Amino acid sequence: MKQKTPFLFLVIFSLVVSCHCSYAQNPNFHIYICFGQSNMEGTGKIEAQDTITHPRILQLQAVNCPELGRQKGRWYPAKAPLCHCNTGVSPAEHFGKTLIENLPDSVTVGLVHVAVGGCHIQLFDKDSTAGYVEQAPDWMKNKLALYGNNPYKTLVDMAKLAQQRGVVKAILLHQGESNTGDKDWPNKVNRVYNNLLNDLNLQADKTPLLVGELLAAEHGGKCASMNAIIETLPQTIPNAHVVSSEGCEGVPDGLHFSAAGYRLLGKRYAETMLRILKD
Repeated sequence: MKQKTPFLFLVIFSLVVSCHCSYAQNPNFHIYICFGQSNMEGTGKIEAQDTITHPRILQLQAVNCPELGRQKGRWYPAKAPLCHCNTGVSPAEHFGKTLIENLPDSVTVGLVHVAVGGCHIQLFDKDSTAGYVEQAPDWMKNKLALYGNNPYKTLVDMAKLAQQRGVVKAILLHQGESNTGDKDWPNKVNRVYNNLLNDLNLQADKTPLLVGELLAAEHGGKCASMNAIIETLPQTIPNAHVVSSEGCEGVPDGLHFSAAGYRLLGKRYAETMLRILKD
């Protein structure tokens, strides 16, 4: 009888842990994974409206920002800067705000946000991350260091942490400026998407990929030609949805959106997600 005690203890302990985990994962806590380059980082000037928080929009801090009173791996009310310590307004904040305006009061939105300005999509391909980081330009190295020189791993680690509390509803991507003209971009995105699905134990038919267009030509977008390639993504990833940037204001550099442009783009991401949720 004494020999069976350790075994019985392990069985009971496993059941307790299992029950705790399933209880902790709230189906009404909707997690959205956001990644990409500078337009997902957010470069828009932060205004008063961007600092207003809502109890039903949270962000999981991906890097330590002591000057903002934030620690990596902890949840905070979502507000700009969302990505890391010195970024600006991004599409993600208004994405979250638009969602909660249209979802039941029982739903809370959680944002997992990792982005690196100027990067190619290959940075997030775990098979090429190390080589990419090794050859990265000097101006990018400080940003890479924030993520331990492995933004993809940080993204997965934070997403797994978020999954302890909620359920992943979608993945948001804004990237492409550094891959302008790359006709193989859809396949490269597909590799990253499938890696995320596998590493997070997600199903493709239940995990849409929302991808935003780049700054449009009407607003001086220097990489607007890439939008034609982005629009083909659903041919490679059936559950990909392209978010229009039409009418989203830019800034004079021809690469980035203004704060108003980011807010409108974020609203478009949310409108796209709301249509998916209704289907």
